[in-house]
Amino acid sequence: MKKFIAVAGNIGVGKSTLVELLTNRLGWQPFYEPVAENPYLSDFYADMRLWSFPSQIFFLTHRLKMHQELIRFPGSVVQDRSIYEDAEIFAQNLYVQGNMTARDYETYRALYLTVSDFLPPPDLVIYLRASVETLQDRIARRARTYEQTIASEYLQNLNALYEKWIGSFTLCPVLTVPADDLDYVAHPRHMELILRKVQEKLTGQEEVVFAPEELTDD
Repeated sequence: MKKFIAVAGNIGVGKSTLVELLTNRLGWQPFYEPVAENPYLSDFYADMRLWSFPSQIFFLTHRLKMHQELIRFPGSVVQDRSIYEDAEIFAQNLYVQGNMTARDYETYRALYLTVSDFLPPPDLVIYLRASVETLQDRIARRARTYEQTIASEYLQNLNALYEKWIGSFTLCPVLTVPADDLDYVAHPRHMELILRKVQEKLTGQEEVVFAPEELTDD
């Protein structure tokens, strides 16, 4: 039976890496974030309040297209960042920070809610939870130039929105991974642990937890 997993989490937490590792182990199809260049980005960075709405509409459109593609795909899939995060985290953050007007945000959210009602939800969301310190360390290690100026306050704001969203998310089961403690790149045993927890969740176990003794590097 086809399965659909979405991997969620803040910038730098390791979503794409986990998607790659999971799909390699399971033989499933990865669906990474859309690579199309947003034509509004240069305008957005020059005037966020003016261009945040069309920029977010562009991202939402491409996320919808990807969602349609993965639903049509005949085999099991793992998605790098879900459509829900575009609206619940990044668009909301623009609004909270004063970079999207209330009128634009309400219009954007109404569109998102209307469309998302028609989308089949994942079978499982894997939420990678990490502190700002861990995020900054991993961002520094992957050395993407455009990410090096991301402020800690910005990451903290996104973390708060992620926690609010995941705490009320009910469309499918959620597996929360303590990414501060688990480094599935450096420690293969950590990847094995995550894979086992994923399989437990997909087979319907109501409560799947990471016990403290499982988080050691031994």
